[in-house]
Amino acid sequence: MRKTVLITGSSRGIGAQTAIKFAENDYNVIINYKNSKQNALDLLNEIRKKGVESIALKADVSDFQEAQNLVTKSLEEFGHLDVLVNNAGIACQKLFTDISHEEWTHMFDVNIHSMFNCTKPVVNSMLKRHSGKIINISSVWGITGGACEVHYSASKAAVIGFTKSLAKELGPSNIQVNCIAPGFIETDMNKNLNLKESEIEDIKKETPCMRLGNTKDVSEAVFFLAGASSDFITGQVIGVNGGILI
Repeated sequence: MRKTVLITGSSRGIGAQTAIKFAENDYNVIINYKNSKQNALDLLNEIRKKGVESIALKADVSDFQEAQNLVTKSLEEFGHLDVLVNNAGIACQKLFTDISHEEWTHMFDVNIHSMFNCTKPVVNSMLKRHSGKIINISSVWGITGGACEVHYSASKAAVIGFTKSLAKELGPSNIQVNCIAPGFIETDMNKNLNLKESEIEDIKKETPCMRLGNTKDVSEAVFFLAGASSDFITGQVIGVNGGILI
């Protein structure tokens, strides 16, 4: 039986590249998007050309009911979910004194509440099968903290705590829960930070691998954690960061 993966926020960036990686390795792929419908449809066509089944479902996973509906539709279509990748997220650079209550709340809604919203119904399904893999996307700033990114860093640190606690709880049920903490990855989200070329060059110089990361770097790590080779790995934070944090 072909395995099935659900990837939240997968119409662009890391999520889209991860979807392609799973499709190339014979997984059914569920694409989730909120606003980028055309990107999701283009990705859907690309994946189907690889000979696997795929659907694209619109859902704001920060909304509990929409996330529930997303999982329900996924299970109705494929009958089972073997892998959940909690990838949906946003970023923002702002002085702490300038962060509004609404911006703080929205950051947590998207980056951490969405994980609860999706993981809860997926876990119920995985428990019945006594099998599953859950991979959460955090950030290097969730480990170290980032100046002018307090709300982002705090939300990504919460992802790590969520991962470790859930891994302890689900380990006896043969469900592994792990976390990826990317460094600076070339994505549209990071481009929106409008960093100067000199700032980007400084990041490269501070990175032992002497380059920025790309979405393929992250997708390879996600796919490893989804496979049988990682069956004895759980509750771990894997840094895909070129060595910028050692």
